[in-house]
Amino acid sequence: MFIHYHMTPTPTTMHPEQTVAEAIELLACFPFRHIPLVDDEGVLQGIVSDRDLRSAKPSSVAQSSQRAMVESKVMQTRLSQIMSTNCRTLSAMATVDDALFLFEANAIGALPILDDERRLIGIFTIGDLLKAYKTMFGVGERGAAMISIVDDGDPRIMSKLIGIMEEKNVHCTRLLRKSATRRTKAMIYLRVNTYNTRAVQKAIEAAGYEIHVPYSAV
Repeated sequence: MFIHYHMTPTPTTMHPEQTVAEAIELLACFPFRHIPLVDDEGVLQGIVSDRDLRSAKPSSVAQSSQRAMVESKVMQTRLSQIMSTNCRTLSAMATVDDALFLFEANAIGALPILDDERRLIGIFTIGDLLKAYKTMFGVGERGAAMISIVDDGDPRIMSKLIGIMEEKNVHCTRLLRKSATRRTKAMIYLRVNTYNTRAVQKAIEAAGYEIHVPYSAV
């Protein structure tokens, strides 16, 4: 799952010498929340978010006369003065897993995607990450259903499950094996495209495997 296939290519950008007012106006016209800032050659200089712009504005508790004066000054502030310059970036050949780790470790919402000369070629957001994993795991596909199976440790369980699906002429799109944790058993997750999920479950149970159904202790 390369970033290349899930990023927004050639995103809207601004120059660091443009103003806060211009950035606020841009964000008001489009649904994105991050603006990469590039120089005349397209090389990344920094990034600003809607949060940065809100933080730059004066507090609503300030006296009205002072607030109007400060807000007017802020609106003319160059973006270079409020942008984040140490922003995390990735290349288009990085994976969505790489992006996940950066989002989690840095509490950020967007990653500029750069070429070898640090020119901006795309942007990848948390929203893009969710869409990518949705695609990866087949969420929302027509007739898609996820079946959870307790992993009994059989080294051939994956191939046996695929064999059952082929025998029943059921289209299997994803197969994932997950180790046990303190809260969950070792599991096999099988995504199939069928509207008769119960028939698939019965076939798996007939082969000697346990369908897992979570429950809450009373």
